[in-house]
Amino acid sequence: MTDLITPFTIARLPRLIFGAGSIASLPGEARAFGTGALIVTGRQSFMAGLHWPRLEAALADAGLCWRHLAIGGEPSPDAVDEAVARHRGDAIDVVIGIGGGSALDAAKAIAGLLRHDHSVLEHLEGVGPERPYEGPTVPFIAVPTTAGTGSEATKNAVLSRRGPRGFKKSFRDEALVARVAIVDPDLLGGCPRGIIAANGMDAFTQLLESFVSIRANAMTDALAWSGMRAFRDGFFSAWRGDGPDAPAGRSAVAYASLMSGICLAQTGLGSVHGLASPLGAFYPIPHGVCCGTLVAAATAVNIAALAERDPRAPALAKYARVGGMLANLAEASAEARLAALVATLEAWTAELSLPRLSAFGMGGDGVAGVVAESRGSSMKTNPIVLSDGEIETIVRRRL
Repeated sequence: MTDLITPFTIARLPRLIFGAGSIASLPGEARAFGTGALIVTGRQSFMAGLHWPRLEAALADAGLCWRHLAIGGEPSPDAVDEAVARHRGDAIDVVIGIGGGSALDAAKAIAGLLRHDHSVLEHLEGVGPERPYEGPTVPFIAVPTTAGTGSEATKNAVLSRRGPRGFKKSFRDEALVARVAIVDPDLLGGCPRGIIAANGMDAFTQLLESFVSIRANAMTDALAWSGMRAFRDGFFSAWRGDGPDAPAGRSAVAYASLMSGICLAQTGLGSVHGLASPLGAFYPIPHGVCCGTLVAAATAVNIAALAERDPRAPALAKYARVGGMLANLAEASAEARLAALVATLEAWTAELSLPRLSAFGMGGDGVAGVVAESRGSSMKTNPIVLSDGEIETIVRRRL
């Protein structure tokens, strides 16, 4: 008889449409909500690419009228408030986010506030009064063009204000979850290698942290495991971007990213994302780069802390299982598989040329401030409570 499955709860998810060419379903999905759309993209606009002309014609054929908003970089509360004020009086029946995590997070927040008259700052965790969000939201459709954040499947919009007194916080509510998420691996075809590398490592980090989270459950374990296997098999083909295996690689990393978003929405994350919030707020470090450059060091510190203080923790066995899968060492000892996990992550960091934190202006004098601001919601689901010294070790290893 197998062990009793621990009870769990799964929060609301979007309707998911996955597969090459699935962008073609967007006009019909959007038209189901009405005729007026706000399309939110990144600064490197999807509308300048190869897929837009065909989609534009299909949107028009479906009877949709739209306005366009471009968001440059990671969205700020000011940018969201400005967009809401500009479009609140428009007849917007559906908000469509097309782009990377920043564009999707901006679109998610804007959709949530178009029918309200207050600032997003009132809802940000740890910033303002943390006013409960009561809805309603304008229906939101998410179309990711990168594979990393999994924002298409989450309930939080991450907003940033950068600088010495900056922050990176979430506007979070289940009502903000996209009604529909359309994940088309073909949209990854134009991504530069650097974007594929950073975003892919963000997705893998989210899968790994979800897998060992103290809130992990049987369902998220299955999804995270399938995502990590897909990542292992396809990521480097997608990153290289050429050859006959590239389309399959893009499909694999798009799937891994989607699974990472589903899992993190249910389980929370860990020390990498706990550190990514202050690092991204204080320094101009792209989120995916931050995660990719820290994951090997954070994993090593977590494993050492677990081995010393909680050697029977399920997370330690899970780390060993992942190490065995990545390095094809399923029959090796637990110690060998744990070492292989850290070695594999370090090898990926080197092969992808992920920069150190110092490349973005961080020095040793900034470590204490980052450590002090690292204990947000993500750190609370890390598989073990780390000391300030252990968190400092993670940061200093990547200075």
